[in-house]
Amino acid sequence: MSVMTKAARKIVKIDPDKCNGCGLCVPKCAEGAIQIVDGKARLAAENLCDGLGNCLGECPRGAITIEERPAEAFDEQAVAKHLSAAKAAEPAPKLPCGCPGTMARRFHAPARATGCTSCETSPAPARRSELTHWPVQLTLLAEKGDLWQGADVLFAADCVAYAMADFHERLLAGGKTLAVACPKLDDGSAYVEKLARIFANNDLRSITIARMEVPCCGGLERIVRAALEQAGCDVPVKTIVVSVHGELMSETN
Repeated sequence: MSVMTKAARKIVKIDPDKCNGCGLCVPKCAEGAIQIVDGKARLAAENLCDGLGNCLGECPRGAITIEERPAEAFDEQAVAKHLSAAKAAEPAPKLPCGCPGTMARRFHAPARATGCTSCETSPAPARRSELTHWPVQLTLLAEKGDLWQGADVLFAADCVAYAMADFHERLLAGGKTLAVACPKLDDGSAYVEKLARIFANNDLRSITIARMEVPCCGGLERIVRAALEQAGCDVPVKTIVVSVHGELMSETN
């Protein structure tokens, strides 16, 4: 039985102590050599990495470097098989799918009741939604229209509304346009491109970014700011950080 000889070559090295699992490096690796496993970026296989380092500039923590060491040779056929298998395992496309639930619509919540003489003895009224449109997932939102024109936009990480009990009253009230996304699990580069088009083709009044305290959630702010830079737009931006207990930790401009 022959033993494979590994020649020294350049290959990606990922420092697990620095990596926070944000996933921004994953879409930049055309060979699919980097994957998120157990909350950390990992090299899926040596023969999938060409050592060119296209992923280097995407890591906000400097966890990815290029080193020269004995490693399996880069194998284009293995890459083709790997990408083919990954594509076959992908879920159904998220973009316009014909599902009735993705149909765009606008609506307005009824006016709040004012004054209550029997509140101490009556059950608390159900809290009303402050949502003014549907859908809300960033992938499904149209890129032009009155949704964005002159709008105060709230970009919220998926988990914020679950953690924050008064999300509607505290963050969404006032007729804000809502767009939700996950900076860790979604395609960040695709979001940058889409948001750049939205920013360039519409006149937004303000942007509020609502993210969780966990490090990987910081990717949402990087996505929005990268899109603004790409679009060449100057829109006031405020970032709100929410704790895992739903508390407002900080608010910065």
